[in-house]
Amino acid sequence: MKNEVTMDLAEKPASYQDIINLPENMVGEIINGHLETRPRPAPKHALAASSLGDELVSPFQKRRDGPGGWWILDEPECHLDGHILVPDIAGWRKQKLPSLPKTAWFEIAPDWVCKILSPGTMRLDRIVKMPIYAKLDVRYLWLIDPDLKTLEAYALQASNWSLIATFADNDEISIAPFTEHSFSLSVLWE
Repeated sequence: MKNEVTMDLAEKPASYQDIINLPENMVGEIINGHLETRPRPAPKHALAASSLGDELVSPFQKRRDGPGGWWILDEPECHLDGHILVPDIAGWRKQKLPSLPKTAWFEIAPDWVCKILSPGTMRLDRIVKMPIYAKLDVRYLWLIDPDLKTLEAYALQASNWSLIATFADNDEISIAPFTEHSFSLSVLWE
């Protein structure tokens, strides 16, 4: 009888309460019914995410020397198609999402997602989350590896990811969906 109870508990899908119950130093997601957790980002990871946000928010959200028209947010909680996903950075075109939701999460898939890779989450990000983002019709996805100092940019084509460019070290980048702005990749590492 004890084994049956344990098996029932193991098979129970994760709930939002499981995320709420996590310690403050953990980020939780529900992917395919399973709770996935990770610690808050390490300094290299946080620097890359913050620096990228700094490069994109001014021209694409605030219209400073750029076209505007986007919401660019750090770690937004996205409740989409039964998953709860927390990309490192995500962007929504304001045509698709004219105003921010009143809830603490988003129920509309982003147009662009950026994942900052770490050794502990790289496999999950590439093998599990990339297909989910494709199924959700996210149009662009960037993968940044602060250890290798690389950026891989993908575009969704016929429901599959197509690698459109790779950059490394201090390459100057200008890539979809943000081609109107260029910057040195080195700002993510310094």
